[in-house]
Amino acid sequence: MSPMLMFASLAITGALILYTIGVFKERADGRLRGIHLVFFWCGLACDTTGTTLMSIIARESTATAPAIHGITGLAAIVLMLFHAIWATVVYVQGRSHNASALKREQTFHRLSAAVWIAWLVPYVIGLLVGIPFIKLGTTPSVILSVLVAGVAAYLVFHPHSSRA
Repeated sequence: MSPMLMFASLAITGALILYTIGVFKERADGRLRGIHLVFFWCGLACDTTGTTLMSIIARESTATAPAIHGITGLAAIVLMLFHAIWATVVYVQGRSHNASALKREQTFHRLSAAVWIAWLVPYVIGLLVGIPFIKLGTTPSVILSVLVAGVAAYLVFHPHSSRA
């Protein structure tokens, strides 16, 4: 594995870790805090760095990545950017503690999880297509990544019944 590919893979995996911590810590805390913004912005920086390096590697390589991976990856970065900006706005406005700001924060919690789930699709596609010994084609990779995101969505959004 080339050093650039290793760094790109580490950056994208770092994005997964940071973004996951940010989203689920925010959900667990029930409030949007400054530390969550740090995780969101750092996750975005890692994902953008890793994706940029992967794009450079792809341009210099004879191997081709599936177009859907590039499209979903770009869409994920745009969503993460929107999410981080919106988180910053909600956080700044939420410090006023008025009813409107609290409503925006509640809506943000749902948006946050939805963006994380959407981000999983290109991450899993890249993982499945990029690991040589798996040798999974584009269509199975896309289907499997959507299934993974669907399971994640079910687990995140499905109301858990209380245990007796």
